[in-house]
Amino acid sequence: MEQAVASTAAKASYTNTMSTTLQASPATAPKKDPKRANHWKTRPLEELIDADMLAMPDSEYMNDVQMAFFRRKLVQLKQDMLNNAGETTEHLREDTVVVPDPADRATIEEEHALELRTRDRERKLLKKIEQSIARIDAGDYGYCDETGEPIGVGRLLARPTATLSLEAQQRRELKQKMFGD
Repeated sequence: MEQAVASTAAKASYTNTMSTTLQASPATAPKKDPKRANHWKTRPLEELIDADMLAMPDSEYMNDVQMAFFRRKLVQLKQDMLNNAGETTEHLREDTVVVPDPADRATIEEEHALELRTRDRERKLLKKIEQSIARIDAGDYGYCDETGEPIGVGRLLARPTATLSLEAQQRRELKQKMFGD
């Protein structure tokens, strides 16, 4: 809980300087389509796409439209995963037929193990999705947990559950590589 307070405080202090620090290097910045710059003002939320979010001006970072867009994206991702989990359950029930050939049985068991590992990873991702939705509700979504700086729309489109800016994530991965977990 302390981290959320720190994140909110950092966000508040950062908002005043946002326009000067959001500039990224031209090689890493996603291309903005100027034709889509005002789509978010005129189109309903259901019609907005990723390119519309990228085209929004930096001064509108994490406004109500972006928050609603990412909430919708996260809820859809969650629903897709829950549907996949149901299909996995049905698939595992169907394939429990006794197979006399040991090689065939081993292949089926390996496929089941792979599918269960995939579902386990999705289960962990579901927790992150729920945390991200809670961050949207709290107003902290889109800002780095460590620095309070904006994560960036491009990164959030690629990984909607991101809680660290690219630089903070790189620092964390470097520390893990150097010192282990």
